[in-house]
Amino acid sequence: MKKKEKYNVAIMGATGAVGAQFLSILEERAFPVDELRLLASQRSKGRKIVFRGKEHEVQVLDKDSFGGIDIVLASAGAARSREFLPYAVRAGAVCIDNSSAFRMEKEVPLIVPEVNLHAARSHKGIIANPNCSTIQMVLPLCAINRAVRIKRVVVTTFQSVSGAGQQNILEMESQVVMLSKKESHYGIGEHTVPDGMVNKFSHQIAYNVIPHIDAFEKDFYTREEIKMVNETRKILGLPDLPVTATCVRVPVYYAHSESVNIETEEKITREEVIRLMKDFSGITVIDDPAENKYPMPINAEGKDDVFVGRIREDRSAANGINIWVISDNLRKGAALNAIQIAEKLIAR
Repeated sequence: MKKKEKYNVAIMGATGAVGAQFLSILEERAFPVDELRLLASQRSKGRKIVFRGKEHEVQVLDKDSFGGIDIVLASAGAARSREFLPYAVRAGAVCIDNSSAFRMEKEVPLIVPEVNLHAARSHKGIIANPNCSTIQMVLPLCAINRAVRIKRVVVTTFQSVSGAGQQNILEMESQVVMLSKKESHYGIGEHTVPDGMVNKFSHQIAYNVIPHIDAFEKDFYTREEIKMVNETRKILGLPDLPVTATCVRVPVYYAHSESVNIETEEKITREEVIRLMKDFSGITVIDDPAENKYPMPINAEGKDDVFVGRIREDRSAANGINIWVISDNLRKGAALNAIQIAEKLIAR
């Protein structure tokens, strides 16, 4: 990318939840934007969005949307990324894509700046942003792996409804409102909603947890779980690393939580892990069991860092460590990570 004082930036999916975060974070971090081009579907055409005190009109995304654009920040879904980003590349833009469209393509770097920024040098116009749950996990994994080689990873995620989009937040809220009006005597069915109130999720999400995210594959893993496995290996440069994941949707607005069990080739203590986390860019440690201090989603909402706590040695394995990891899925898990990539590109 040619060095400039300011850059023409296009946002694909500008009216979505991640699009709103793109705009907020670009403004917060004083990203050097010259022209801002907001792109979305036909139903958002003409909508006005304020950025740095000036109204910008949303345009309909099409193949001719990218003339003169330097950087595309894309969060419009995999199908639209596959369809339109090749046109952006031909127009000379560098595209940072938040969808799953290109993540596992060999020639497309999959980047978390604190972990594998060096891989971005090989880009050919498209850089992929990893899955939100993968991003927050690979920071502490990288911190540990730099000190002692990781042998195996077992992760269970507890993912907020905002990871599935704005409509899913509204669905949870409507279910909570409906159930709050019911008199409960703790009878069977007292805490369930009518089938007509379950649309976006496979089951009621209010006062419930759903033990799968995305579709099931033939081996009974879900696509979300397979993403975590494959993306973790690619980002860390460990193609044979044993990783297994269980991904769960929980009735939390923002921020994903993860319980991560890590087995290492050599012994590593709790104290060593805490030191590694504190020394690693982008991680904040909250770990004081005596004072009941540990990361929670409400700590991470609206924050940039990945929060790590509940650090303890695994009693069941000679070289095992358990950690608890929290991050705002719309910020570090999506928009912030993409903008950090863009910042590193223009800094060069």
